[in-house]
Parts: sequence; structure tokens; C-alpha cells
Amino acid sequence: MKIVILDGYCVNPGDRSWEKLEKLGELTVYDRTPYNDADIIERIGDSEIVVTNKTPISENTLKSCPGIKFITVLATGYNIVDTAAARARGIGVANIPGYGTDAVAQFAISLLLELCAHVGHHSARVHEGAWNSSPDWCFWDHPLIELTGKTIGILGYGRIGKQTGRIAKALGMKVLANSRSKQSGSDDVAEFTDVDTLIRSCDVIALHCPLFPETREIINKDSIAKMKDGVMIINNSRGQLVNEQDLADALNSGKVAAAGLDVLSSEPVSSDNPLLTAKNCIITPHISWAPVEARQRIIDATCSNITAFLEGRAENIVN
Repeated sequence: MKIVILDGYCVNPGDRSWEKLEKLGELTVYDRTPYNDADIIERIGDSEIVVTNKTPISENTLKSCPGIKFITVLATGYNIVDTAAARARGIGVANIPGYGTDAVAQFAISLLLELCAHVGHHSARVHEGAWNSSPDWCFWDHPLIELTGKTIGILGYGRIGKQTGRIAKALGMKVLANSRSKQSGSDDVAEFTDVDTLIRSCDVIALHCPLFPETREIINKDSIAKMKDGVMIINNSRGQLVNEQDLADALNSGKVAAAGLDVLSSEPVSSDNPLLTAKNCIITPHISWAPVEARQRIIDATCSNITAFLEGRAENIVN
């Protein structure tokens, strides 16, 4: 059985091993593959199992590579594969749910803590000599914020959203959440409410919802206008949940006090993205998912998906 990995570098830049996959078939690994059908088709060749992260698998690619029997994605999201075209050809498509719950929730809170404590900024200022030249025994040049007693609203209350809520609650925050399946009541972490109430009520808004037509640009000038003055926004879910010009305008005006973002609408970031020059905006390069432990889980789950396919079982099939 021939197995090809089209873009393995981000999951394994050299600090992990593909040995488990090598035991399952004849393995070819590419660090990166250009995002065009011609190169993708050439690299798949007569492979029967295709492993991809962000390299798209189109209907044309499926048509041109009739040997494909199974596709597994090195991620939870699988919109880069034409799943309907795969299903029509009897090709199963699998993903990896749940591998990054703790990592992504941890990173969401890390972004929030950085907005409140400015640890990186103040460390840099110390190294620049600002503390050494201070007339006082301590030094800060950004307002410092305590989170205890403040309210965080979580838009999207799946595994990651709930874990973010658990950590926020441990910090002494009140947690509101919006879930498609529950609009009222509470659980051991959060009180459930509608989107409008959440947006109006919270000191911090954290985005953990999938990208659907109804959630695309859910953060925009109209929703921001309803928010508390000085709200903080965290997004390490999907960049397209935010209208970036509207958020930049709100940051520059002070309506939104700060934003912590690990995802943008176009990645890598384009040089003209208005958030690059917006006030009080932390941007990290889509790394919430990337701790070594989470990446190892991706590799292990990929092996499990392929093993299940080889044994005639369905595991994590999305089509």
C-alpha cells in the first residue's frame, strides 16, 4: 500500500518521527506541496492513501488519481478536501478530532493573560534598560488588568470552548457561553445565553465557534457597537469570524481595548492587513495547535485512521 504525505512539515518539522506510518505501507513524505492540481496530482501519483494537512484535494485531483482509496487529514478541519466528490468515488475521508483541546484552550488564555499583564512587553523593556533607569523600585508602562471578577463570554462551547471556560473560571472569572444546542441554563462551568446578551455583557469575548455562514464575521462594526467599552477580544478559532477592518477601527478608537489573535482571514498574514498596525493587537502565527504533545497526537491518530481503513473499519470518517 503506497502512502503519500503531501505537507508534513508543520506537524513534523524534524522533532517527531514518521516511523509508525512507515510500518503501514510504502511511505513518501513531502514537507510542502504547491497548491495547484498539477503538482498535487504528480506527487500523489499511484498512491492509494493520501495524507494532507492544508494541501487541497479537488474533484479534478480525485479524477486524475484513480488509485486513491483513502484520504486522512492531519487536522480537525477538512474543508480542503472535496468530500462529496470523494464520497461519490467511494473514497473515505477521515480527520482528527480532539487532538488540540487542551493546547488551544491554553493558548486562548495565554493571549488573554498577555493582554492583561504585558509580560513579553515588559521583559523586552527590562532588557532595553527601562527598569534600570527607573527612579522607582518597579516599572510599568502599560495598564495592568486583574481578571478575577470579570466576565468572559465564549462564543462556541464545544470541547475547546468549555476547556477555555474551565481555565477562566479557575482565574476567578464569571463564564457566559453560547452554544447552538443550549440557549439557557448552566453547567459546571458556564451560564448559557444568546449571542446578543453575551456580546453586550462581557468584559472579554473569546471565539471558539466553527466557521459557518451565520458565524462568518460575527465580530463586525455592528456587534462591536453593542459591546462594553474597553472589551477585549480573543480569537484562535477561525480568522474569518472577524471583520478585520472593523476590529482594527475599534482598536484604534479605543472601543475595543485589546485583541489577541492567533488566526487571520488570510494566512500567512498579508502585508496590508489592517490589524498589523492597529493599537493593542497581539498577533501570533497560528500556533495554538502546535505543542509537541498535540502534534504527536496528530501522528498517532493518523496511524489509527489508516490502520482502521486497512482493517475495513470506519474511524473518524467525515463523509
